Amino acid sequence: MGGRLEVRIAPADVGKRVSVRRLTEDGPQGPKFTDTVGVLTSWNTGVLSVTPKSGESVRIPESALVAGKVVPAAPARRRGPAASFSELAPVCARAWQPVESEPLGDWLLRAAGGFTRRANSVLPLGEPGVPLDAALARVRQWYAERGLPAYVQAATGAEDTQEELCAALEDHGWQREVTAQVRIAALAPIGDLAAEVSRVRLSREVDETWLARYQRVGAPGPQVSAVLGSGPSVWFATVPGGAGDEAPAAIGRCVVDGRWAGFMAVEVAPEHRRRGLATTVMTALARQAMDEGASAAWLQVEADNEGARALYDGMGFATHHSYHHFRAA
Repeated sequence: MGGRLEVRIAPADVGKRVSVRRLTEDGPQGPKFTDTVGVLTSWNTGVLSVTPKSGESVRIPESALVAGKVVPAAPARRRGPAASFSELAPVCARAWQPVESEPLGDWLLRAAGGFTRRANSVLPLGEPGVPLDAALARVRQWYAERGLPAYVQAATGAEDTQEELCAALEDHGWQREVTAQVRIAALAPIGDLAAEVSRVRLSREVDETWLARYQRVGAPGPQVSAVLGSGPSVWFATVPGGAGDEAPAAIGRCVVDGRWAGFMAVEVAPEHRRRGLATTVMTALARQAMDEGASAAWLQVEADNEGARALYDGMGFATHHSYHHFRAA
């Protein structure tokens, strides 16, 4: 950050890509500074949160801020993304975080009051640190204490995925209930689609109007907003319905995490389908994500959802790996 040091960012710049310098030490040897470039994801109660491409947010007190400015977004790559499972799996997990969690070795036990299997299942990204029988017993106990069924989310179909764990779970009597595909694509072609994005309202916060279209819950409890609002840089898209409609015509959610933009909860009201609204929502979200420097897209779709898979095929998404939810018998 050359030239005169000054703070040229404000809370109104949340969502923009910024470069900041903060004081990290001021001792006998003189002051030391650290520079961070990333998306300004929040600015509340005197603390800034900046999320660089690594996805690990940096919290900075205003009092430590020495300089800051808005910088142009990194150019989006137009080729398809390359990704390993070890890179993509944590990105997916950060976009849909539980209300509470507990590590078990390299496994993460997650719970969110029963709202979605993803937020109420074990994420095994390594070894549990104990024999499998003991690990599964601990999993059953942990979820039973919360009045929840015990699930393990395990992946197949890519390098470093968990085929052996899936087989072991079946050998222990765990039943596979749901299979979903994790698909990836280049982001720029989605943002380039011809769509009437002016119809789309983007917001940082989920509200009752958006939830009125969301089909995953009935009367949403606090855990729903907590999970939906989690992630490095979260955006909610809404296409208003017609006059007199209480619920939107379409909604969507996107989480920007470094070079990745994850799309979730893209839903269209039955009476508004086949009008391109799902594409419109995703295009608007993709353009916002590109403004924050993202270049690659991912999403999750259940294997039996033929309509959604056909839509995503047309956008260039290809299956990277699949994940399965196994439930304790």
